[in-house]
Amino acid sequence: MLRIIALLLLPLLLCQCGGFGGTSVSQSPAVLNVSGWDPKEVQRGGDRYSENNVSALRRNGALGLIARSAKGNELDTKFADFLESADREGMLLGAYHFVTMSPSATAQADAFVDRVEAVARARGISRRKILLVGDFDTQSTPDRLVDFIRRVEQRTGVTPVVYLENSAGLRTRLNGASPAQKRVIRRAPYWIALYGPAGTERSMGSGDLTPDDLTDQYGIWSDWAMWQYGGVIWKNGRSNAKHYDTARWRSPRYFGNMAHPMERNVFKGSVGDLNAFWDRHGLAWW
Repeated sequence: MLRIIALLLLPLLLCQCGGFGGTSVSQSPAVLNVSGWDPKEVQRGGDRYSENNVSALRRNGALGLIARSAKGNELDTKFADFLESADREGMLLGAYHFVTMSPSATAQADAFVDRVEAVARARGISRRKILLVGDFDTQSTPDRLVDFIRRVEQRTGVTPVVYLENSAGLRTRLNGASPAQKRVIRRAPYWIALYGPAGTERSMGSGDLTPDDLTDQYGIWSDWAMWQYGGVIWKNGRSNAKHYDTARWRSPRYFGNMAHPMERNVFKGSVGDLNAFWDRHGLAWW
């Protein structure tokens, strides 16, 4: 009997090892992110969803949904529908803007805030704060992050979350940021993207790369807030699920019983912590 109990507890004990912040797929609050690319193709039997109906995501345990508002000047046509559908299901609402290299980061911050507010009003979103996120291109520079963060703060009083399209070049540039730039960037919680232990364009260290390892490589944050452990790799017109899954930290290929591959995240903390995080970094648009 003791051997059986030990085997049952082993996955949980493994996920508490250093580098993963005590997170696990089963024990941590689940947050999904979507864009105009979603839903991706059906790959198996199971629940399906659309931008107009995300009830299956909620049934499978997702507490929050972060939808792409735009990529640079290109608006995401499914943003409003995703936001409205998630609101209908009582989920935490989020919006992210992919910050391209032009126009200016300040102009994109203005466009982002304007669109989130306009869509929330037009779709009759309930009085629910909307998490604000800047998703930064691999060619981004410290000044672009600073300009986006400061402008969102000026417009809303809210510090946005930062999501990075990881690359060796981006890590080098942010490591070389000035102390003043790092102070501003550090205000924004780090939403980490790491789909596998080899990392993305890994440049440092040996062995399995953990979220803590990747965070350290930027030389800015002492901790991370959310971890996108599951995403997709496009190949031959098909989205192939890619997810962090090792003996030390396990994750399934799909989210619950969903038929589609999805971008999946764990939040570092309890459900109460998640709600407080959303309140701190969410826009009260009304």
